[in-house]
Amino acid sequence: MKKRFNCPRCLRPCSHCFCPLVQPVACGVELLILQHPLEHGHAKNTARLLHLCLPGSRLEVGECFDPAQLAQWLVAADKRSVLLYPPSAPDPQLPLHAPPALPALWVQAAQLQQLRLVVLDGTWRKSRKLLYLNPLLQALPRLPLVDLPASQYRIRKAQQAHQLSSFEASVAALVQLHALGGAQADGLQAVFQARLGAQSGSAPPRCSLRTNKPPYARRLFGAGRLCCLGLFAGHLHV
Repeated sequence: MKKRFNCPRCLRPCSHCFCPLVQPVACGVELLILQHPLEHGHAKNTARLLHLCLPGSRLEVGECFDPAQLAQWLVAADKRSVLLYPPSAPDPQLPLHAPPALPALWVQAAQLQQLRLVVLDGTWRKSRKLLYLNPLLQALPRLPLVDLPASQYRIRKAQQAHQLSSFEASVAALVQLHALGGAQADGLQAVFQARLGAQSGSAPPRCSLRTNKPPYARRLFGAGRLCCLGLFAGHLHV
């Protein structure tokens, strides 16, 4: 059996590498992405692309995190952590504590450098379970999104137009916080659209890291279409 080589940066098979699409964008708010394990190896994965486009962001994979480790991520560099998560109906199977109010001071322009946006990546049910299993996340103030655009993500079906992928929801939140300018947001959306275009059937760009592979390995990589991205659980149901 031929061994499949994965890109060490985007973690996709080199025949499906999306690194050439990545365009790093400076952002005024730090991102902490907590990804459900079932999304980590999924070909449809917005979180990895988002992480690679935002230098300084952190992506951690897990379901029930060690409380001490999670607390360290949430308070690192003395930043204030805010959870990107929409209002949700009660669920007797996965009950949640009511979140504290978001202090208006935290989202003022002069305070944004002290802000950390926490994003849960997974399906709606997976993100709810992440929240349920990690009480420290329940204790965070939540940032609701307003004036949402319709999602451009058509690989998985959304039940409502305002339900967005992880990538789209995070960009919308950063624009709402004025942590991204219009040109920066447009650049990220162009990356997202390019990824969707690759998923629709066009040939993928060549992996820039293939040159590090031995010649015999390069011959193993055939052309193929790019797989698309995972879902932001709080804003896109599956």
